[in-house]
Amino acid sequence: MRKLTIKFYRRNNVVQIAKELLGKILVTRWDGIETSGRIVETEAYKGVIDKASHAYGGRRTERNEIMYAEGGLIYIYLCYGIHHLANVVTHTKDVPHAVLIRALEPVKGIEIMLKRTGKKQPDHSLTKGPGNVSKALGLDTSQSGYSLQSNELFIAEDGFTFSKKEIARSPRIGVEYAEEDALLHYRFYVKGNPFISGKPQ
Repeated sequence: MRKLTIKFYRRNNVVQIAKELLGKILVTRWDGIETSGRIVETEAYKGVIDKASHAYGGRRTERNEIMYAEGGLIYIYLCYGIHHLANVVTHTKDVPHAVLIRALEPVKGIEIMLKRTGKKQPDHSLTKGPGNVSKALGLDTSQSGYSLQSNELFIAEDGFTFSKKEIARSPRIGVEYAEEDALLHYRFYVKGNPFISGKPQ
């Protein structure tokens, strides 16, 4: 297993990056405890020109400032005051592109994930949806800004890839407010995978 290089994140095509993140492994090692999962669903957010993005129109706040940093960091925000959502910051400084990690297929540390989520038995809801992803992997807003080159939090490749036939794309989920941008096919997912958070489209 090898960490993705910083060059992977600092490319200018966030939609391509979102697609290429499928099959990669998101890893956390908090206090020496490792949990990980294979990415099976993502969504791209194209910054200042994307009405679904937190940075649309060049909006900058204390919460989203990390989106304007160099690619290769994690941006975690609180949704509805409940769910911590983890995003991969891409592109270069002052270009606030990001990819939301919507779903994982658990790889390592399932027992720890069960404790973190309060579940008694593993099922497909364990890492289904961005809120569950963060809960299972121990991610919260205090880690927003962490480098994905760190030893505590990173994305790796292990030689596994999904075939083109296995990958589908659709409009993003829950961004109806984004008007015409809600129709953009910026969501990527693995067909038939039980962990994906939205219905196939």
